[in-house]
Amino acid sequence: MPSRRSVLRGVVIGAASVAVAGAGTALWSRTLLGEHSVMRPPGHGGMPGMDHGGGSAVSVASLTADPSRPADVRARFAVRRGRVPISGGRAVQGYTVNGVSPGPVVHARPGQLVEVEFVNESVPDGATLHWHGMEVPCAADGVAGVTQNAVRLGESFTYRFLADHAGTFWYHSHQVSHEQVAGGLLGAVVIDPEVAPAPTTEAVALLHLYEGQSTLNGAAADLRVDAQPATAVRVRVINTDNGSASVWSAAPFRVLAVDGRDVHQPGEVTGRMLVVPAGGRADVALTVPDTGAVRLHTGGARSVIAGDPSSIPDPAPQPAEALDLLGYGRPAPLGFDPQRANRTFDYVIGRTVGFIDGRPGWFWTINGRMYPDVPVFDVAQGDVVRMRIRNDSSEVHPMHLHGHHVVVLSRNGRSATGAPWWADSIGVQPGESYEIAFLADNPGIWADHCHNLPHAVDGLIAHVAYAGVTTPFRMDGSSGNRPE
Repeated sequence: MPSRRSVLRGVVIGAASVAVAGAGTALWSRTLLGEHSVMRPPGHGGMPGMDHGGGSAVSVASLTADPSRPADVRARFAVRRGRVPISGGRAVQGYTVNGVSPGPVVHARPGQLVEVEFVNESVPDGATLHWHGMEVPCAADGVAGVTQNAVRLGESFTYRFLADHAGTFWYHSHQVSHEQVAGGLLGAVVIDPEVAPAPTTEAVALLHLYEGQSTLNGAAADLRVDAQPATAVRVRVINTDNGSASVWSAAPFRVLAVDGRDVHQPGEVTGRMLVVPAGGRADVALTVPDTGAVRLHTGGARSVIAGDPSSIPDPAPQPAEALDLLGYGRPAPLGFDPQRANRTFDYVIGRTVGFIDGRPGWFWTINGRMYPDVPVFDVAQGDVVRMRIRNDSSEVHPMHLHGHHVVVLSRNGRSATGAPWWADSIGVQPGESYEIAFLADNPGIWADHCHNLPHAVDGLIAHVAYAGVTTPFRMDGSSGNRPE
């Protein structure tokens, strides 16, 4: 028979357990978000005194390309959920654009107006298109619950934007993005330069992992490129996965562009690999030998092989060292002065135990706060903005700001010395800190999040919001908007 002390201990432990369970239930119930808006009170997590409302407010929906201008490039994209065939591999259940994945490549030239009619034929959760790396008007950014409602079954939405800068970009859904992007609702965008460079063979190399199958342009095989001896080949590498991709070759190569921005006077790279973060792009140039072919490894098990179609160059071992873009190329003017910043922010990434929308888990924090109580970085049109990103976690975070390109000023306190490192996707390693800057020249409300998309689902997403801009769109609830 238990002693009185044992009975008393049991009563105390039982009462404590009930209290903890009750507190947990109360906390869980308080984190059920329901329908909610990305808008926050002025200054929440950013600079005080900014006004996103009032009589002079403009809606993100009104921030469009000239509605009276005829389109120069038109496309119709019909998206479906279902079987995705993988050439050289096994079919998977996922998403297609016009019956294929990746979807059709969008080609345009700077100054052309692109118009894409987006039709949801059979995606039950709804879908959108985000134009990754392109500085489109905010109404065309494609973020469900922020810039538009998700396009439901049988509905359509028309995206219109100027192709304002030559470069390599991509598009993907920003509704339930961690599932729809992984499932293949994506494609490449190539904005060709006004003046074609010297004779060069070009190839798009879109990297994607379909249920463990490493692919290039949707095929579980190397990409063969027909190119003449002694000619240059420009490979437009697009990393659509959640992890980084390493690019290297036994032959010398040059990095012509990063994230759709040309590198000023790029040098020859030998014995090093280029690391392309999730969401990032890199244009890499190689020269085909006089005889045979040249191989560019693009991460995973796939390579781009250019030259004699009967030649298969031996694989090259992956270099131990990575090319440091902080010192690559030659300096050039930025077009603004980061030393005269109007706004300065910290974006500190951490982790904690908690609840998001009633889910218990190990979630990401921004400046010590957990979603939805995360910062809104308030800016005004014309501001020069500096931001320090610090990764206090043990995982890599490919950080992606919508609607803008940023320039890297320093990493871990070491200043940039090479060509301006313009980027929209930066892989921040554990313990690293980056200082970046950008010019606030594209009004709207813009996501600033980790492009390892499951991380975004677990709260690693903030927003840059311009003064006087608001949104009528909301997340969850009857709208069904779930951008991540």
